[in-house]
Amino acid sequence: MDLGLRGKKAIVTGGTRGIGRAIAETLAAEGADVAICARNADQVNEAVAALSKKGVKALGGTADIADGAALKKWIADTAKALGGLDILVANASALQNGNDEKSWRACFEIDVLGAVNAFEAALPFLTEAAKKSGDASATFISSISAAESDGANSYGALKAAQIHHAKGLARQHAGAHVRVNTISPGTVYFKGGVWDMIEQHMPDTFKQAMERNPTGRMATPQDIANATVFLASPASSFTTGTNLVVDGAISRRVNF
Repeated sequence: MDLGLRGKKAIVTGGTRGIGRAIAETLAAEGADVAICARNADQVNEAVAALSKKGVKALGGTADIADGAALKKWIADTAKALGGLDILVANASALQNGNDEKSWRACFEIDVLGAVNAFEAALPFLTEAAKKSGDASATFISSISAAESDGANSYGALKAAQIHHAKGLARQHAGAHVRVNTISPGTVYFKGGVWDMIEQHMPDTFKQAMERNPTGRMATPQDIANATVFLASPASSFTTGTNLVVDGAISRRVNF
């Protein structure tokens, strides 16, 4: 199946490791030019070098997602450097699960405002791309924590806000053929990630999480990337306002 991504231009925030890295690599493998950002310059440079080997244009930069003005400037400058923008993936996350003010503020500034600001900066470029090709997309990486309450915490509540905002954007911009969707992963395991740390330092908690997964395993970043890239691609041109759950059936809710 041809996803129609060859020659497309994409930006992925938080694209040096884990889910974001897998999304960037999958987009590049499908022939899209890709730009990524993260806070660590060395990791950005390594990721850009790896993406370039796939024969596409790859760009990278350091950006603090919590700095709205800086993020907007980076998005706009990078879209111009790419020669346009067809796809935005807002992947960066604070990954804060506490109930203290610091956790709430971090999740709000990065998970919610980060997506808001990235989309605002990308919108003129996405709109222009949609005028030319009939399709452009923004995809926000959320979480099943948005709908699976595990006590009072910042992460799930603000991931829910992210999904709600994306739905509104989808309806607002559908007429311009700019699609907005969210992906809600379940538990995702990769070296250096949250569940890797839990496995090392909280083995009982990790064992319980594994037992809750009906498939007997956690997702890989590639599992999430495959779904994200399909949803972001022109192959999904009539899919907008959707929250796609990619969790191996760990969540119990039924979506109608």
